[in-house]
Amino acid sequence: MTDPTIDPGTLEALASTTDAQFVHELIDTFLDDAPSLLENLETALSAGDAETFRRAAHSLKSNGASLGAMPFSTSAKALEMIGKSGDLTGAADKVEQLQAEFKEVMKALRDYKDET
Repeated sequence: MTDPTIDPGTLEALASTTDAQFVHELIDTFLDDAPSLLENLETALSAGDAETFRRAAHSLKSNGASLGAMPFSTSAKALEMIGKSGDLTGAADKVEQLQAEFKEVMKALRDYKDET
């Protein structure tokens, strides 16, 4: 796997300490949970709810990092910091960027599952 969207070393390390089936379950859980977290970001942004926005971004950051989706995780961390600041001004473009990155991550993780 050569897709820079996902660090295969992270997934391989997970598989070596658990097994491929467990990694597949983690991927499935992430792919199931992330869309609702992304929706929470949008809802919180619309409502001006910085704390809910921060929590959703934090979960996306952590979950993405655990699966080696480092560019996605970095973008989510930037949103988390925006939420922590309490000022959501200008966050809409970054939320859109994260949603686009999620589509790439989703494809890369599905490809990884197909390959393992």
